[in-house]
Amino acid sequence: MQVLQIRPMEQISVDQDRLGALYTQLGEAGAEDVVCRALEDLARRLTQCEQHFRDAAWADLQKSARSLIAISDQIGMADLAKVARDVGQCVTNNDATALAATLSRLFRIGERSLTAIWDIDEMPE
Repeated sequence: MQVLQIRPMEQISVDQDRLGALYTQLGEAGAEDVVCRALEDLARRLTQCEQHFRDAAWADLQKSARSLIAISDQIGMADLAKVARDVGQCVTNNDATALAATLSRLFRIGERSLTAIWDIDEMPE
Protein backbone atom coordinates (compact mmCIF):
# COMPACT_ATOMS: atom_id res chain seq x y z
CA MET A 1 0.00 0.00 0.00
CA GLN A 2 1.32 3.38 -0.99
CA VAL A 3 0.43 6.51 0.95
CA LEU A 4 -0.25 9.61 -1.08
CA GLN A 5 0.75 12.87 0.51
CA ILE A 6 -1.39 15.83 -0.48
CA ARG A 7 0.24 19.24 -0.55
CA PRO A 8 -2.45 21.89 -0.96
CA MET A 9 -1.42 24.88 -3.04
CA GLU A 10 -3.66 27.89 -2.94
CA GLN A 11 -3.52 30.94 -5.13
CA ILE A 12 -2.46 34.00 -3.17
CA SER A 13 -3.43 37.48 -4.23
CA VAL A 14 -2.44 40.90 -3.03
CA ASP A 15 -4.91 43.74 -3.42
CA GLN A 16 -2.89 46.10 -5.60
CA ASP A 17 -5.52 48.82 -5.17
CA ARG A 18 -4.92 48.73 -1.41
CA LEU A 19 -1.17 48.94 -1.96
CA GLY A 20 -1.65 51.71 -4.49
CA ALA A 21 -3.67 53.68 -1.96
CA LEU A 22 -0.85 53.29 0.58
CA TYR A 23 1.70 54.55 -1.92
CA THR A 24 -0.53 57.49 -2.86
CA GLN A 25 -1.23 58.37 0.74
CA LEU A 26 2.26 57.88 2.19
CA GLY A 27 4.60 58.23 -0.76
CA GLU A 28 7.04 55.55 -1.87
CA ALA A 29 9.36 55.64 1.14
CA GLY A 30 6.51 55.80 3.66
CA ALA A 31 4.56 52.99 2.02
CA GLU A 32 7.62 50.75 1.76
CA ASP A 33 8.31 51.36 5.45
CA VAL A 34 4.72 50.43 6.37
CA VAL A 35 4.81 47.30 4.19
CA CYS A 36 8.17 46.16 5.60
CA ARG A 37 7.01 46.64 9.19
CA ALA A 38 3.73 44.88 8.39
CA LEU A 39 5.56 41.89 6.92
CA GLU A 40 7.79 41.64 9.98
CA ASP A 41 4.70 41.85 12.21
CA LEU A 42 2.91 39.17 10.18
CA ALA A 43 5.85 36.79 10.50
CA ARG A 44 6.02 37.38 14.24
CA ARG A 45 2.25 36.92 14.70
CA LEU A 46 2.25 33.68 12.70
CA THR A 47 4.99 32.33 14.96
CA GLN A 48 3.00 33.42 18.00
CA CYS A 49 -0.11 31.65 16.69
CA GLU A 50 1.83 28.42 16.38
CA GLN A 51 3.21 28.75 19.92
CA HIS A 52 -0.19 29.66 21.40
CA PHE A 53 -1.72 26.59 19.75
CA ARG A 54 0.99 24.33 21.18
CA ASP A 55 0.48 25.91 24.61
CA ALA A 56 -3.33 25.67 24.34
CA ALA A 57 -3.40 29.42 25.05
CA TRP A 58 -6.72 29.97 23.27
CA ALA A 59 -7.30 33.60 24.30
CA ASP A 60 -3.79 34.51 23.16
CA LEU A 61 -4.28 32.62 19.90
CA GLN A 62 -7.46 34.54 19.24
CA LYS A 63 -5.71 37.84 20.02
CA SER A 64 -2.86 37.03 17.62
CA ALA A 65 -5.38 36.04 14.92
CA ARG A 66 -7.16 39.39 15.34
CA SER A 67 -3.82 41.17 14.94
CA LEU A 68 -3.15 39.19 11.76
CA ILE A 69 -6.51 40.34 10.38
CA ALA A 70 -5.76 44.02 10.99
CA ILE A 71 -2.23 43.88 9.60
CA SER A 72 -3.25 41.81 6.56
CA ASP A 73 -6.13 44.12 5.71
CA GLN A 74 -3.84 47.14 5.94
CA ILE A 75 -1.56 45.90 3.16
CA GLY A 76 -4.11 44.14 0.96
CA MET A 77 -3.72 40.51 1.99
CA ALA A 78 -7.40 39.60 2.05
CA ASP A 79 -6.74 35.83 1.80
CA LEU A 80 -4.62 35.85 4.93
CA ALA A 81 -7.13 38.04 6.79
CA LYS A 82 -9.99 35.68 5.90
CA VAL A 83 -8.18 32.60 7.17
CA ALA A 84 -7.16 34.44 10.36
CA ARG A 85 -10.87 35.22 10.89
CA ASP A 86 -11.61 31.52 10.41
CA VAL A 87 -9.00 30.65 13.06
CA GLY A 88 -10.70 33.00 15.50
CA GLN A 89 -14.06 31.42 14.75
CA CYS A 90 -12.67 27.93 15.38
CA VAL A 91 -11.39 29.08 18.77
CA THR A 92 -14.77 30.65 19.58
CA ASN A 93 -16.53 27.42 18.55
CA ASN A 94 -14.08 25.34 20.62
CA ASP A 95 -13.57 23.08 17.59
CA ALA A 96 -10.10 21.57 17.99
CA THR A 97 -10.18 19.55 14.77
CA ALA A 98 -11.24 22.50 12.62
CA LEU A 99 -8.74 24.72 14.44
CA ALA A 100 -5.82 22.40 13.65
CA ALA A 101 -6.79 22.25 9.97
CA THR A 102 -7.44 25.98 9.73
CA LEU A 103 -4.15 26.83 11.42
CA SER A 104 -2.34 24.64 8.91
CA ARG A 105 -4.03 26.62 6.17
CA LEU A 106 -3.14 29.89 7.92
CA PHE A 107 0.53 28.93 8.00
CA ARG A 108 0.53 27.88 4.32
CA ILE A 109 -1.18 31.06 3.20
CA GLY A 110 0.87 33.17 5.58
CA GLU A 111 4.14 31.85 4.24
CA ARG A 112 3.10 32.38 0.65
CA SER A 113 1.62 35.81 1.39
CA LEU A 114 4.86 37.02 2.92
CA THR A 115 6.64 36.44 -0.37
CA ALA A 116 3.74 37.28 -2.73
CA ILE A 117 3.89 40.98 -2.04
CA TRP A 118 7.46 41.13 -3.39
CA ASP A 119 6.54 39.10 -6.45
CA ILE A 120 4.29 41.82 -7.81
CA ASP A 121 5.76 42.86 -11.14
CA GLU A 122 5.00 46.53 -10.76
CA MET A 123 4.81 48.05 -7.31
CA PRO A 124 2.40 50.99 -7.20
CA GLU A 125 3.90 54.44 -7.31
